[in-house]
Amino acid sequence: MAASTPNPFDLDQPQAYAQWRAARLAAMPQRVEDLIVDVADPRCLRVDERAALLHTCARANMVVYRSPVIEEDKSLPRLLGAQLGLHRLDANWLADEDGISPIAVSTQRPGARPDFIPYTDKPIRWHTDGYYHPLSRRIEGMVLHCVRAAGFGGLSGLVDHDRLYIALRDANPAWVHALMAPDAMTIPERADDHGVARPAQSGPVFSVLPGLDGDPALHMRYTARTRSIAWKDEPDTRAAVAFLEQLLSSDAPWIFRLLLQPGMGLVCNNVPHERSAFTDDPQRPRLLYRARYLDRVAAPPTADHRAPQGALAELQL
Repeated sequence: MAASTPNPFDLDQPQAYAQWRAARLAAMPQRVEDLIVDVADPRCLRVDERAALLHTCARANMVVYRSPVIEEDKSLPRLLGAQLGLHRLDANWLADEDGISPIAVSTQRPGARPDFIPYTDKPIRWHTDGYYHPLSRRIEGMVLHCVRAAGFGGLSGLVDHDRLYIALRDANPAWVHALMAPDAMTIPERADDHGVARPAQSGPVFSVLPGLDGDPALHMRYTARTRSIAWKDEPDTRAAVAFLEQLLSSDAPWIFRLLLQPGMGLVCNNVPHERSAFTDDPQRPRLLYRARYLDRVAAPPTADHRAPQGALAELQL
């Protein structure tokens, strides 16, 4: 980010924030249907499909694709992500060797995947992926592809973190300042039979990254869990966390909810998300593929996927 670039996330630049705020609110989708883009095959996007996915993600930090591809193809998230600027897969220990995590109810022994909520049918509270990672492994992008839906339940909640930031800053800029502190949120160490499996990890909730064309972009690190989480013990942090919890439990129209069906998937800049409990069909248990990246979505087009000039102009939000 160039030194001369206005930073709307700097509390000392209210004019830059006002301009960014107006542009973001004008561009943000108003209905969950506005997030959905139909594609023929996510593994090989047409030029117009790719441009539409990038355009929607630029407006909302997320996009939902809908396709007729329902076979069990673990290469799909990786092939789709590569077309959208996602290349650096996060090699976490619960993922397979190819970096793709099959998300299903696990029947492994205790102490393995069943100890982690994504591999159960329990509800998942609001969070961003990898909130327990160090800065060097910050999860910036994600692809979540649905192969089979649950027999009942499994509704996803999605929210653009830019919208949460706007609500928080409009309510009290001091709360934003508190959540940008490097020690705002600490994840205690995780131990296993061999000792410390993951050291304690502190970091901010909101941080600023280079976005499209180097303009500043917002990153959010968050979990609504009350266990294995330690918030900084000071008034503004406590008030800001309470405000976020109240927002996320509300029926605000910009909190989107949908049920991913086979062939559908989410591509996002690691927006906060939640999932309701579900009941599996024993004959066709729920299965999703998840790919987590150290990259953001909306990289410039490659030579093989050159979007029309008009579509590219729309991406410069």
